[in-house]
Amino acid sequence: MKRVIKGTEPSSFTQWKALANEEWTPSYSILPNPQKHELHESLLREQGYVCCYCGNKITRRSSHIEHFRPQTPFYYLDLDYANLHASCQGETDEPKPAHCGHNKGNRFTEDANISPLDEDCESQFRYTLIGQIESANAAIAAENMIKILALDISFLNNRRKEKLEGIFDDDFLSDFSVEELEAIVKRYREPKNGEYEAFDHIIARYAEQLLGR
Repeated sequence: MKRVIKGTEPSSFTQWKALANEEWTPSYSILPNPQKHELHESLLREQGYVCCYCGNKITRRSSHIEHFRPQTPFYYLDLDYANLHASCQGETDEPKPAHCGHNKGNRFTEDANISPLDEDCESQFRYTLIGQIESANAAIAAENMIKILALDISFLNNRRKEKLEGIFDDDFLSDFSVEELEAIVKRYREPKNGEYEAFDHIIARYAEQLLGR
């Protein structure tokens, strides 16, 4: 999971919601353009153009607006900016293989979840060099999120493995220093021109694991 630090919602989105009156109630299902496009772009920018769940690279075309707490039953949060993120796999109803927001759907457990907004959300998970994701502390919440987001499917495992082995090869692992690991963390925690590359946070997280964090 990739931590998200929320910014300010687009003014056009705020103004559209403010049109609510006794005869009309705004809802996500009727959110028009350009407000919806501007909302989507705002979510992408604050996430550095990577999925809030798996960390894969995304664009507006290859992502969708995700409700962390699903619209059913949390209908009252469907326009709450703090509940909205950008998740991968676009607007399609049947992505294959489904993962992240599309796999989660309306499944949600209030007392066993980890939000991308949680300050420690990334440290709740650990990764193996072959790309597998695990709960860092055998916590039920982390195991639940891996399951409902399908973060352990072969597609994601293979992509993470490719990225990790590209950095942490045998030569590096046989003779690395704390300074080198700290440099990797710093490099992959900072977006370039406002954008991350796919799975940058996982590279940083693996370096942190080697540092014992």
